[in-house]
Amino acid sequence: MSAADWYAHKSLGDGLFWIQERFYQSENRANIWLLRGTHQDVVIDTGLGLRSLPEYIDANGLLGKDPQRKNPLLAIATHAHFDHSGGLHQFQQVGVHSAEVDALANGDNFETVTWLSDREIAVAPSPGWRARHYKVKAVQPTHILQEGDVINLGDRQLTVLHMPGHSRGSICLHDRDNKLLFSGDVVYDGAMIDWLPYSQVSDYVSSCERLIGLVDSEQVDQVLPGHYNTFGAKRLHRLSSAYISRAGTCPAKFSTLVWRTLSGWALRASNPRCAC
Repeated sequence: MSAADWYAHKSLGDGLFWIQERFYQSENRANIWLLRGTHQDVVIDTGLGLRSLPEYIDANGLLGKDPQRKNPLLAIATHAHFDHSGGLHQFQQVGVHSAEVDALANGDNFETVTWLSDREIAVAPSPGWRARHYKVKAVQPTHILQEGDVINLGDRQLTVLHMPGHSRGSICLHDRDNKLLFSGDVVYDGAMIDWLPYSQVSDYVSSCERLIGLVDSEQVDQVLPGHYNTFGAKRLHRLSSAYISRAGTCPAKFSTLVWRTLSGWALRASNPRCAC
């Protein structure tokens, strides 16, 4: 299958594109965002990497008429999990938070929580392909991100907000001038997951408190999440507040413990060579 068949995209205006892996039919299917700037273009999250994302972007002219005048396309992972980082190895420039550099550089498929089944792939990307053979390929990040770093696209800037909880290196990218928040898996309009390896409930609560602060200070109008549909500031406030309220309850603590144990066992079994 070609990259042209594997992916689909939609222009959201103002140099912003939403890209999706058409035949990865799972709740784990991540949103891929492409944001153009006058000096730098950025891909935010890269999906599974089963077909060439750079090839698809180039073939569809998504970088504009003269991409050679800019810096090479920068791919940033909001965190290291497989559904977001699987395509990073296809890019010359790769950014991730410092806490997850080693996981990507070592191809640690325990920390990337690689978990893929044949039934999630509606059409195999190549003859004989099987999910059990899928692994996130090791990649050496060229941009090691920290809280407060600013990624200058020329006509717009993205500020790195370290928001651990879902994973230890989870980040949001905040376009302050346009009040856009690329939230990765820190928050999306669904159940927020805090029971994976390197998830931390207390960190997640603090991150949600920061999100509420962004809403209260009117710094966010629209959220572009790692999964599902976009939403506005009021929904961001409700989702963050609901997580904080739930996180401290006994049922939530028990559920997190059970799921953390089960997920850790399953990931170790499926990634026996991981350094974990």
